[in-house]
Amino acid sequence: MSKGGFMKDALILCAITLVAGACLGGVYEVTKGPIEVANQKAKAEAYRAVLPEAADFTSDDLTELLASANAQIAGLGYGNVTVDEAVTAVDGSGSPVGYVVTSTSNDGYGGAITVSVGIQSDGTVSGIEFLTLAETAGLGMNAQKPEWKAQYGGKNVDAFAVTKNGASADNEINAISGATITSNAVTGAVNAAVYFAKNCMAQ
Repeated sequence: MSKGGFMKDALILCAITLVAGACLGGVYEVTKGPIEVANQKAKAEAYRAVLPEAADFTSDDLTELLASANAQIAGLGYGNVTVDEAVTAVDGSGSPVGYVVTSTSNDGYGGAITVSVGIQSDGTVSGIEFLTLAETAGLGMNAQKPEWKAQYGGKNVDAFAVTKNGASADNEINAISGATITSNAVTGAVNAAVYFAKNCMAQ
């Protein structure tokens, strides 16, 4: 191939790359808004699912508090978990009735697991809802089943523990059959949320 032919091909390839990049950028800009709206809607639905008695949810800038809390949580044995955000749940008169804390465990079998945890003012967990869960179908994905998630609800403990021998105490969570890794990851995320609500938000 002549030098001129090579340069021509290179220029064509460069032009194609630039056009493709511009198209991808345009698609991102077009879809960014709807994706964000969908994410916010999913989050709002999760909040109401885990703390249905709340009339509304309020949030403050918790950047410094989250950084400090996550440093503490890192040493508590809950795994590779972080608290991502938290809101205060209020009733119709604006009085606090609890918190919704969203936390992520990076110890899942299929990747990060993000869960919103409803926690009443007295520290009782009212429910959990997944925002991100990509575990193995028929195994770890069984964490979505209402009967498994319900194990956390109505309990006021400082930390939950996974068991394979049948839960016999309030703090014990039955492992999902064949998915102990998922069970531990979810429980670690829930524990981080409970710790944050009880020791950071409630101060």
